[in-house]
Amino acid sequence: MADNTAVEAGKKKVSKKALAKSFRNWYYGNLTCFSQEHMQTFGYLVSMLPIVEDLYDKKDDQAKALQTYSAFFNTEPQIGSMIVGVTVGLEEARANGEAIDDETINGIRAGLMGPLAGIGDSLIVGTLIPILLGIAMGLSEGGSILGPIFYIVVWNLLAYFGMKLAYYRGYDMGGKAVEALVGPNAQALRDAIVMVGTMVIGAVAATWVSISTALELPGGGTLQGTLDGIYPKLLPLIFTVLCWWLMTKKKISPIVTMLILVVIAFIGALVGFFGAATIAAPTV
Repeated sequence: MADNTAVEAGKKKVSKKALAKSFRNWYYGNLTCFSQEHMQTFGYLVSMLPIVEDLYDKKDDQAKALQTYSAFFNTEPQIGSMIVGVTVGLEEARANGEAIDDETINGIRAGLMGPLAGIGDSLIVGTLIPILLGIAMGLSEGGSILGPIFYIVVWNLLAYFGMKLAYYRGYDMGGKAVEALVGPNAQALRDAIVMVGTMVIGAVAATWVSISTALELPGGGTLQGTLDGIYPKLLPLIFTVLCWWLMTKKKISPIVTMLILVVIAFIGALVGFFGAATIAAPTV
C-alpha cells in the first residue's frame, strides 16, 4: 500500500518488497488456471497484483489498473519474465501521471510476447534443456542417480536466477524494451539462436537415437555397413525427420507418434530388418 511505496521527489516508486513478491508470483504461478482460452492471463494478473496494490491506495484504482492485465497473454515463461518486468515499469510510470493507457501497455505486451516466445523456445526449450538432458543422461549411465539430481538442481537454479535477471532487466528498461527486442538486431539474434538450437537438437539426436539394421545383403555384407559407408547415422536421421514431419506437418500428437514407431519397430523386427527374427514354417 502507500506506506510500502518509496516516494522520491514526489514520485511513486514500486517497493523492493512488491517487486520481489511480483517476481515470485510469476515464477511459481505463470501457468495459474492455464487454459486454451486464457493461457497465462491469470498468472500475469497474479504477478501484477502486488504492484498494483503498492502503487494505488484506492480499491477502485486498483481494480481499474488490473483490468489492463485481463487480456489474453501467452509467451515462453522464462524469457517472458522480461515482459512482466517491462509492464511493471510502465505501470509505475502511469501511476506517476505519464501518458500511458491500457492500449499502450497491452500493445507492448502483445508486441513482445511473440518475439520473446520465439527466442525463449529456441534458447531454453531447443538449446538449454537438451544440453542439460544430454549431460544428465550421460551421468545416469549404469543407473546412477547423479543424472536426475544434476538436472533438477541445475535446471531450477538456472531457471530461477535467469528469470529473475530477465524480470528486473525488463523493469529497468521499461518501454525501451520494445525497440531492443523487436528491432532488426533482435531478429538477427533470434535467427542465430534458432540456428544454434537446431544444431543442438541434431547433435542430441545423433548421440542418443540409436537405430541400426541387421538386414544382410544378397551379395554379402550388411545393409548397415553399406549405409555407414555412405552416410553414418543415416537411420537415426531418417527416424528423427519422420517424427518431426509427423508432429509438425501432420499435427500428430507425440503419443500417437510413439505408437507409430512401436508399430514400425515390431514390423521391422518381424521381417528381420531390425533383428534376426525367424518365422517358423508350419509343419505338415
